[in-house]
Amino acid sequence: MQDKSKPSDNNHFHLVHIRLLVSSFKILTGENILASDCDIDNISREIFFAPFAVMSHGLEADPIFNYANQCALDLFEMTWEDFIKQPSRLSAEADSQEERNRILKKVSENGYVDDYTGVRITNQGKRFQIKDAIVWNVVDQDRHYGQAALIRDWAFM
Repeated sequence: MQDKSKPSDNNHFHLVHIRLLVSSFKILTGENILASDCDIDNISREIFFAPFAVMSHGLEADPIFNYANQCALDLFEMTWEDFIKQPSRLSAEADSQEERNRILKKVSENGYVDDYTGVRITNQGKRFQIKDAIVWNVVDQDRHYGQAALIRDWAFM
């Protein structure tokens, strides 16, 4: 079971989870999440405080977020405790669900997409456009774990 406490020094910033995100990203895209070299033991701290948003959800029928770095928490205007209880579908407006579901299905089938553009909504109801987000499957040794997103480019509407 994944640690539900906010990433911190006390839980190594969810190092085990981040290792899965990082290794899945590298295998699928051939790229590194971080531009700079970072030793594997510090990568979870670097990603948590990165200037871009990283978030992931599990494989539930209605997937629940299980990770967000500080940038994602700030972007969506949520606390860690609230974010990891939320179904990921609630990050998009109701009229954007069909497109979101299409992208997640495409990711499930192809491993990742690196050109996702869409509108998201904060916890306070503010809308923002994301551009060229990367969404990928996060896999463990059994080839099942969840999906993650990396958002480097966004603008509030």
